[in-house]
Amino acid sequence: MENTTLVPLTPADATALQQISIETYQATFAADNTEANMQAYLEDAYNLPKLTAELQNPDSRFYFVVRDREQLGYLKLNVGDAQSEAMGPAALEVERIYIRPAFKHQGLGSLFMQQAIDLATAAHKTVIWLGVWEHNEPAKAFYQHWGFEQFSSHDFVMGDDRQTDLLMKKSLA
Repeated sequence: MENTTLVPLTPADATALQQISIETYQATFAADNTEANMQAYLEDAYNLPKLTAELQNPDSRFYFVVRDREQLGYLKLNVGDAQSEAMGPAALEVERIYIRPAFKHQGLGSLFMQQAIDLATAAHKTVIWLGVWEHNEPAKAFYQHWGFEQFSSHDFVMGDDRQTDLLMKKSLA
């Protein structure tokens, strides 16, 4: 992946993060949800104050994957209290891997996953975990390829629609 780099984000990147978040989330999930539910979720999850707070949280890390100064996708990782489920201090959560549609199937998801595993290993974490929508077959297959196995599930609310995310983990011990 020539000229492709991972760039850590700072609070100054909140607007760029908001733009790519909305674009990639809509591209991934708009066809499976009502417009009203999609708008409600986007306004809640990706408003600038919320993204800025997430970027300022020392237990969360964001990365853009960049090629020739173009942002192709992003990664969000959480440890400690930033995790969306109480998984303890030995865990690292991969909360978001989103790639712009034009750049999918170019190995960028694998670049992000390797970064997550490397950071978890360097931080002496023994498990890496994530949640994935139960109907997102490409993502589930990707995570299974990386050795993740389902261990639980939780509700994910999209507007007025209660959906199910599968929780998957991979042991690093």
